[in-house]
Formats: sequence, C-alpha cells, structure tokens
Amino acid sequence: MFADSAKIYIRSGKGGDGHVSFRRELYVAAGGPDGGDGGRGGDLIFEIDEGLNTLNDFRHVRKYFATDGEPGGKRNCHGADGENKVVKVPPGTVIKDAETGKVIADMNYENRREVILKGGRGGKGNQHYATPTMQVPKYAQPGKPGMEMTVILELKVIADVGLVGFPNVGKSTFLSRVTNAKPKIANYHFTTLNPNLGVVDLEGTDGFVIADIPGLIEGAAEGIGLGHEFLRHIERTKLMIHMVDAASTEGRDPLVDIQVINGELEAYNPELAKRPQVIAANKTDIFYGDEEETVISLLRDEFEPKGIPVFPISAVSGKGVKELLYYVKEQLNEIGDEPVVFEKEYFVEDLIVADEPFTVEKDEEENVFVVEGPRIEKMLGYTNLDSEKGFEFFQRFLKESGILEQLEALGIQDGDTVRMYGLQFDYYK
Repeated sequence: MFADSAKIYIRSGKGGDGHVSFRRELYVAAGGPDGGDGGRGGDLIFEIDEGLNTLNDFRHVRKYFATDGEPGGKRNCHGADGENKVVKVPPGTVIKDAETGKVIADMNYENRREVILKGGRGGKGNQHYATPTMQVPKYAQPGKPGMEMTVILELKVIADVGLVGFPNVGKSTFLSRVTNAKPKIANYHFTTLNPNLGVVDLEGTDGFVIADIPGLIEGAAEGIGLGHEFLRHIERTKLMIHMVDAASTEGRDPLVDIQVINGELEAYNPELAKRPQVIAANKTDIFYGDEEETVISLLRDEFEPKGIPVFPISAVSGKGVKELLYYVKEQLNEIGDEPVVFEKEYFVEDLIVADEPFTVEKDEEENVFVVEGPRIEKMLGYTNLDSEKGFEFFQRFLKESGILEQLEALGIQDGDTVRMYGLQFDYYK
C-alpha cells in the first residue's frame, strides 16, 4: 500500500551533565576543581534519500530519538557527544507541526538535509565556577534537555504537470503513451491508487515530468474516498491537464465533470484553482458523425473564455496528443523554472522558550541593562549566535518576546550595554 502521510514523534538528545570533582594526587593536599563538561545531545536530522518514493517505513516505526550526551568526568574529562539521528525521507516530503499544521521544513530541491531539533548543550563542570572567593565549587551545570515534538510527514510528488480527472477517463492510458511509465490499466474505478510519475520527451525541446493523480471523486476535498491523499500531490504541480471522457462512455456529462473537479480543487486549496489548466477531451476516437464537433464546441464555449484551452485527443490512437504536449511545454516555459516550495511557517526554536519567564532591569551602578531568567538561559543555550540562522532567531526573539519594548520603556539609548548572562552587546535601534 502506497503511504503518502505519516505521524511520528521525534526527540533530540539531552546534554550530558557537568561533573563535580576535585584534583586528588599524592603530595597535593587540596587540589582545585577538575570536573569535566557534559557532552552535547545528538541532533534530530531529516535527510532526502533518492531511493525512497513512499512513507511506508513510517507505518512501522513511529518514534525517532537522537542519543543523549554523556556526563563529564573527573580530571577535566569531557563527556562524549550524543549521536545524531538521521531520518531518511523521499524527495518532496513536507514536515509539519502536528498541532498547528504549520510547515517546519520542505525536504525538496535545494533543501536536502535539515536539522529539525537541536540537541541540548552539555552542562559545564565545576572547574568553570571557581572564583577567588569560591575555590571549591560543589556545583556543576546540568545538561540542557532535548527537544521533542510530534510531526506530520506529507509526501507531495515532484512533477511539473498534474494529470487530473474522474476515475476511468483514460489518464493511465495517456500516461503510458506519452511517458516511460507503466501504470496498471483496467476498466474499473480506482484502478490507479498510487500517483504515477513519468517523463515526457519532446523532439526539439526539453521534456517535463507529469504525474497521473489518482481519479478524484465528488467530495474529495472533504476526504471522501481517498480525496486528501490524492489532492495533496497536485500542490507541487505548476500546470494541470484536466482529462475528461468527452464521449460520455459512462453516462457522465464532461462539462459537469470538469466543474465538479475544479470545485474540489478550490475547496481543498484555493491556490490550486488559480493554477494554469488545459482540458484534454479524451476518447474522441469513438464518436460517430458530428458528435465530436458538437461536444468539443460546447466545452470550448464554456471554458476557453475563462482562459482554459480545450484539446480533443485520443489516448488510445494518439490523435491530438502531440499538439497537447507541445502546448503544455510552451506554457511551462512561460511559467519558468521556479519550483513550488512550501515556505517555512513554524520555527522549532520557539518551542524552547515559549512559556518560561524572564526579567528586564537596569543596573544603575554599572549602567547596564540586564535581561535574565530561565527563558533567556534556555534561548542562549540552544542558539548558535555565530551562524546566520541563529542570529536571525536571536533578533526575532528579542522583538517577539517583548524584550526590546521593555528595554525602550526603561529608557535605553543607542550605545547602551545589554547583558544576558555571558552575552553582552551594545544596543542600537
């Protein structure tokens, strides 16, 4: 069974605890602190595997953990870092937060590997806490906890063109004629239960990738049948070939069929209804007399004023197929090569500091603005300020948490100093 969505639990590793110990050697009566630091927890990473094309593996394994960092040891021994957990997914997988449905990452095109949950930092050993007034510190820093969340994986096939329509209108026959794909073909509903991908090769120009989206039915947008599973695969496509049974071999009105399917596309995602579309009026090889001209005229009168061209074709005989494919290629050239990518909507870093308190105060003696509290300590513990992404998160954190607003309320001016634990910087608006 083809699986194109899965719900899994993921967790990064906890940082190892710092160690409390003191140097004990012969002839050294009172050695100083020598507790080592804990190791860093492993990251939870998603990575594309070109050899995968379904999410079937996630039906059997639903929990993925990176390992914890080892605690520090005596004699300044640093604990070993935890091992990263790399989760392999097929190209086109979108990772969403299960609670909000927001996009965390789109594993596609340039984004081949992404750290989704960072491991916790290891705690500092007691050697770091020695001061002239506290020469035997009996305290070490605990490791930072790992991060955890439940995510939804959705596989959205990567194709330039989506082939849509009711079941049994000839999509699989068309795909087998124009590509190297070998879909199963039979005369019953839901013959195609998996999206079939194929490459269309055209003489004199580059080809394109086309996906046969399994037959949609009325109510698909509400999840009737396998509606949601099928509809999500259309979201990456740049253009749709809407195939209809122009000869009404099953007694359905092709005009109504198109309107129903377009209604389902709009109900599922209004953006889909705005995508370029072309109608392939199939099965014209079984018309008698003037029937073809009558039906095609009705379709053209209805849809071409809306900017949707109609091509009479026969997937069986090949009639009109070449004209349709070259038209589609021209449209793709106009649309351009920019891929359909799902923008990041959910920032996992926000999990770290969501509900923790903090304070913003002014130290009049040192003339320094001090920001501290569990929320600040956690944020600094997980954020790499040397990286561009980490610095962007830090700036967003200052704004969205209200810290900048509170600093301004306390009268901070350009050039004033702000201190956050070990971090100190000058404020400029």
